[in-house]
Amino acid sequence: MVAGLTLNVAIGLLTSMLSAAFVWLWHHGRKARALHRMAGFFGMRPGETCIVVMNHKWDRPGVAAHHDVQAMVEAVVLARELGCEVSMRVSGEFRDSNGPCAEFCIGGPENGSNVRTAGHLEHNVPGVELRPFSDRPDSMAVVVGGETFPWERGQREHALVAKFRPPSATRPVFVVCGQSALANHAAMIFLRRSHRELSARLASTERFCVVLRIEAIPTYGVQGAVLARDVSASAFEPRPGLRPATAG
Repeated sequence: MVAGLTLNVAIGLLTSMLSAAFVWLWHHGRKARALHRMAGFFGMRPGETCIVVMNHKWDRPGVAAHHDVQAMVEAVVLARELGCEVSMRVSGEFRDSNGPCAEFCIGGPENGSNVRTAGHLEHNVPGVELRPFSDRPDSMAVVVGGETFPWERGQREHALVAKFRPPSATRPVFVVCGQSALANHAAMIFLRRSHRELSARLASTERFCVVLRIEAIPTYGVQGAVLARDVSASAFEPRPGLRPATAG
């Protein structure tokens, strides 16, 4: 009787240990697979370096808006999650290829806020037009594929997110170009937290261009970003009437 009870206890303990080990392995494997998918989407590998290019306030060089700082923090956290080192660079001083490093270039080119964004868009995403800040109804609008995405400041805003690999690089560049610092921050939160859902909706994750909409800002703030449109088919082709650059 005692022997039988002891055996039952031993079997129970062994079963519990095996179950716990299985659960740990399952969760570990699940997390490893998730990180592998995440690394593939962002083009990063553990031990590599990720470049984060900083912008600044259009009227205060060397000073970044609060939401832009938070957008950069999101990029840094993402890189750290994937085991990468981070190199912070200033847009006006970084004149080189991203080479073997994934790059996040955050902020729009308006009034020189991020001159590297302007160069990236001109040379790699020629189908996108960013309207300048003005007193016109289309101020700061994103125009691509015959569609205009307006700026309703503090109410509903948009952010352009493009992934591409420049000819001289082996890792991708992510341009995050919002209509405001808040839109930049919201776009980075969306990328970090919803990249898996975004992947499922894209024809290709190797190169893409999407417009995100930040809805109900007074209610949800930076948490309200959703996919507005996949504009990849138009973004990488020159706009009608825009002559592509030629050598010589």
